[in-house]
Amino acid sequence: MTLLFTAFIVAFLLTMGVVRLSRTHAHLVNDHGSGPQKFHARPVPRVGGVGIVCAVTVGALALWWQDGRVGVTALLLLACAVPAFGAGIVEDITKRVSPGKRLLFTAVSAVLAGWLLDALIRRTDIPGLDWVVSFWAGAVLLTVVAVAGIANAVNLIDGFNGLSSMCVLMMLASLAYVGFAVDDQLVAVMALVGVGAVLGFFVWNYPAGLVFLGDGGAYFLGFYLAELSILLLARNPEVSPMFPLTLVIYPVFETLFSMYRRKWLQGRPVGMPDGVHLHSLIYRRLLRWAAGERTARELTRRNSMTAPYLWLLCMLSVVPAVLWWDSTPMLAGCIVLFAVSYVTLYWRIVRFRAPRWMVLRRSRRRASATAGIIARHDGSHANRGTGCRPQRPQ
Repeated sequence: MTLLFTAFIVAFLLTMGVVRLSRTHAHLVNDHGSGPQKFHARPVPRVGGVGIVCAVTVGALALWWQDGRVGVTALLLLACAVPAFGAGIVEDITKRVSPGKRLLFTAVSAVLAGWLLDALIRRTDIPGLDWVVSFWAGAVLLTVVAVAGIANAVNLIDGFNGLSSMCVLMMLASLAYVGFAVDDQLVAVMALVGVGAVLGFFVWNYPAGLVFLGDGGAYFLGFYLAELSILLLARNPEVSPMFPLTLVIYPVFETLFSMYRRKWLQGRPVGMPDGVHLHSLIYRRLLRWAAGERTARELTRRNSMTAPYLWLLCMLSVVPAVLWWDSTPMLAGCIVLFAVSYVTLYWRIVRFRAPRWMVLRRSRRRASATAGIIARHDGSHANRGTGCRPQRPQ
């Protein structure tokens, strides 16, 4: 707990420094761009990952001081993360690093971790795939795809106040729990350090949205989460291979579904950003009480009220992962149930058929006008992407 508190203090203070720096060096750290995925009310710093990385590093050094053998492994893990974090933070500052290059550098980080720490996926409990990863090349390929995919998935859900940071925090807390359950000190302690670091960032990110993770923070946390999961799996045979997948299924399924939607329903490149993600639809179609409001206060409040919907969705995978971390059949069933629940919820919202209890309205009279505003605002994106005609709200 001492390391968790230390990481929290370091992340809290450094993130506060970033927020203050944005007032004098806004051209370096602030996000001034616009696009279908931009929902914040004003330009905010997007280099919040700096505080998190420094806090985790301090925690690893403290662990090295307490236990040299475990601490060295933790420091090696952070050294492997340098390419992934470096590419992301350079993009945050220069806006000149393409998504493909960021994924490439994340893949380099995954290869380094596989080489230095033997952090490779060698079992999956999936017929056929287990045979593939029995070969070194197959294990490396699957590991690289998994690590890069999770890092990209965490980055995908970073945009609304508190969304990605709280989801990652819950996942790291689950990793810490299972790590302690199997007596894996490295995974348990470093996951707790990660919880403290993310929490120190979170208090500045939610609800006011004073700072964002940015690509550097998102890619680092995605890499960190993926590698701790792989190390837990590689070092503890009693842990089900489905545990890490169940743990991160929300951002991963969001990414896969978005790729399917863009490629097969919209006929667009899978990497082209749009505003029809589930979290975007919740912001536009469920939080109707603030539709049409353009003041910074109302936009920030509406932004911050989006994340709790997704926190609950994330918990639908995190809680079962903690309960049945050693049972492949149970976790496989939970993954299928989550996928069905996600798709059902998405299609109901995109067709204006969301359950009434999920929709926040200011008044009945205003609800009708709000639906028209929302339909005009994002109907061209959603309806072109899904092939659905807009219907009157329930």
